[in-house]
This record gives sequence, structure tokens and C-alpha cells, in this order.
Amino acid sequence: MALQKSDFEFIRRLVSEKAAIVLDDGKEYFLESRLMPVAQESGHASIETLVAEVRSSGSEVLIERLLEAIVIHETSFFRDIHPFKCMKEYIFPTLMEKRAKQNSLNIWCAACSSGQEPYTVNMLLRENFPQLQSWNVRILATDISNTIVSRAREGKFTQLEVNRGLAAPLLLKYFERQGLEWQIKPKVRGSIDFRQLNLIENWPPMPKMDVVLLRNVLIYLDVATKRRVLGQIRTLLKPDGFLCLGAAEIPMSIDNTFQRIDFPRSGFYQLR
Repeated sequence: MALQKSDFEFIRRLVSEKAAIVLDDGKEYFLESRLMPVAQESGHASIETLVAEVRSSGSEVLIERLLEAIVIHETSFFRDIHPFKCMKEYIFPTLMEKRAKQNSLNIWCAACSSGQEPYTVNMLLRENFPQLQSWNVRILATDISNTIVSRAREGKFTQLEVNRGLAAPLLLKYFERQGLEWQIKPKVRGSIDFRQLNLIENWPPMPKMDVVLLRNVLIYLDVATKRRVLGQIRTLLKPDGFLCLGAAEIPMSIDNTFQRIDFPRSGFYQLR
């Protein structure tokens, strides 16, 4: 059954309120494809009856399931290789020189999805900067979805997922085969702090960050929320720290205190 216009408008307002995600006109089919599995899994005959229950009960459990279905969790290991090339060749060598006295680094993957990004960062550091093993390197990984954060924390991936971007030597070095899945080893998994965090809600106390990865998130937010999130990052980022955004995200029109660094296609910015 096609999504009713009134239901589409209700979901659009709900998603905007809870996650500041903008759903444009014409996204009815997208919502239908995302919400039909939720309706079936929760025992509803249709999306219409699912939405009716959410309207009447305001169930936080159902609302969370709706949001988890709608939020796009596209990710892969070493996704869009250029940011990781930049980290290897410029970002971390620069920071290691500047932080030589403190011997500490704080890294935040602010939309970690199922964990490929923070695990990639951890493997990159272990492979290229063994001297950091004696440093206090803290990697925080957050996402809006409790379910996806739990999955990221578990660190299990299908063969298809590890085939996407992960070189065979890294797979054999950092993962163990468990049936049809691959489990990342405890030394890599245990050094990352996974937490649920909705970027449009109040942020918990966090240390000043050397690197913030917020890739392919701003493109889904309205302008006011983009401005607010960038403003919060500006106060959280160390003055000489680095912010990484997606290739299609350019913050200068929203917050001109950020400027792109001179490294091709990296998506990295610094405060002016």
C-alpha cells in the first residue's frame, strides 16, 4: 500500500524533530522501502497501522526503530581512500610532532555507523605509527542508533563487508574467522569507546579533540542544525586540530571559521 500523504508528513516532521534530517518531497518510495520491514517485524499489517500506533502511543521504542530504519548507515573500510591517505601522510605526522610532549591524541568518529571507520583509523595508526602504542590515544565512536552502536562494538562483519575496502593482509592480521563472519581482534576492538549520541541533542562532556570525523552527515541536516553542529565542533576542537567532512560537504558557506587544508580530496579542514 502506498504511503499516505498525511503519514508521510507526520514521519517527515518526526524525523526532523528527532534527528534534524530533511526528507524532501518525492521521498515516499524511499520511506516505504525503509518502513515496511519495520512494520512487518513489529507485527503490523501495513505502514499505515504502524504510523497510526506511533501517532497514538508516542512509543519511544517504535520511534527509535523508525529512525534506525530511515537513517542511512552506508559505510565501508577505508571508505573514499583520500581522507585516510591524508591521515597517514599529513594529519598524524603533524599531530605527533605537535603533541610530542603530551604524548596523547583524542579522535572522535562522530557518525561511526557499524564501526568500519573507527576500526580503519585504529588499524591505520597501528600499521603506520607503532610509536603511538606508548601514547594515550583515545578513539571515541558515536552514532545516533543504539542498535548500530551495539553492532559496531561487537566488531563482527560479513564476508561482503570485509571485501569492501579491506586489504587481505589487514584482514588476516586484525580479524579472526568465526563461521561465516569475521571478528575483529580484541586489541583493536577494546581500544575504541563506542557510545550512542544524537548530534542534535545535548552532548556529554568530552575532552578537546585533535581529530573529528563527521563524514556525510551534514548533507542530511537543515541549515540551522548544520550551523549549530559546526559551532559545537568548533568549541570542542583544539585550535590546531582537524575536522574531516564528506566530499560533498563544504562548511564555509555555513561557518566561515573553517578552511580547507591543502591536501587533494581529503575533506579535512582547520580553524582559521
